[in-house]
Amino acid sequence: MVGYAVARREVFQTAQQRYGRLPMPDLTVTPTILKETMPLYERVKHFIPPMEWAVYAPYVHAINRIKKERNAVILAHNYQSPDIFHCVADIVGDSLQLARDATKVDAEIIIQCGVHFMAETSKLLNPEKTVLIPDGEAGCSLSESITGADVRMLKSRFPGVPVVTYVNTSADVKAETDICCTSSNVVSIVESLESDTVLCIPDEYLALNVAKQTKKKILTWKGRCEVHERFTPEELLAYKEADPNIQIIGHPECHPDVIAVCDFSGSTAGMINYVKTERPPKVLLVTECSMASNIEAETPGVEFVKPCNLCPHMKRITLPKILTSLLDMTEEVLVDPAIADRARLAVERMIELSR
Repeated sequence: MVGYAVARREVFQTAQQRYGRLPMPDLTVTPTILKETMPLYERVKHFIPPMEWAVYAPYVHAINRIKKERNAVILAHNYQSPDIFHCVADIVGDSLQLARDATKVDAEIIIQCGVHFMAETSKLLNPEKTVLIPDGEAGCSLSESITGADVRMLKSRFPGVPVVTYVNTSADVKAETDICCTSSNVVSIVESLESDTVLCIPDEYLALNVAKQTKKKILTWKGRCEVHERFTPEELLAYKEADPNIQIIGHPECHPDVIAVCDFSGSTAGMINYVKTERPPKVLLVTECSMASNIEAETPGVEFVKPCNLCPHMKRITLPKILTSLLDMTEEVLVDPAIADRARLAVERMIELSR
């Protein structure tokens, strides 16, 4: 992360010169602010008490005003907290959806509310735009499990074997990749390749789950998501024993033994669609905890049981940091052009194949 930090310092000056800094607004709560933000509060009132909203409201009000002044758009992943997801985000979704939608925005500035590989992907697809991440230290255990050098080593060990890389990786890794994938399209990506053997990296559990759905030989890497690897089949079976009617919906970043206990498995978008379409009376989402709260706000009548595994990296993104990012134009994400050109091809191949 040292080189990344140095790049941020250099870009900080450039971004300030290009856009200028804005003064910190008065964050005192007023009756006018409460009135103007009330429609947004209605979306999150089941998660944020009125007393706490008095703290959130000035930030929400300021962010929504200043992003228009800056001609900025806020992209938020499904794992962001409800105050961000429902109150300041312009575009929400999973990795694939954000990757696609990042190419469609007219704004000059993209604020990526997620982790750093997501911001890098937005920059790859929008090289002419300014991409900011409110906290440059918002990393990812899975992304950090592999480097571009690791991929080059795998390619030398398995010459000619195509490399399918999860989008949850750095641009350096994507640059060594034949095609990227997400949890929603990984099976179709793997099936589209002519080779009988495929390197599916870096998420070991995702690759093992893919192996159960294809006749191709899947080679894996021991990368894991620190949120999803904590779930166990014993934990989920205990929930089912307590209530046989509960529907358990799992993310394919979980161990195959966990997925075997689930009633449905899919990407975050797939999980959301399942809940909205099937409307199970009671559901347990085997994924990052905030997503359950975000869906709950949109699916009245569905009861959510929340085994609360939070992503510490996603939770580094907060309303105060988003506001600071807009005011100071920090922290800008840059990708070395020599890496960006190759990494972009892998992402664009994925998007084209997923249309």
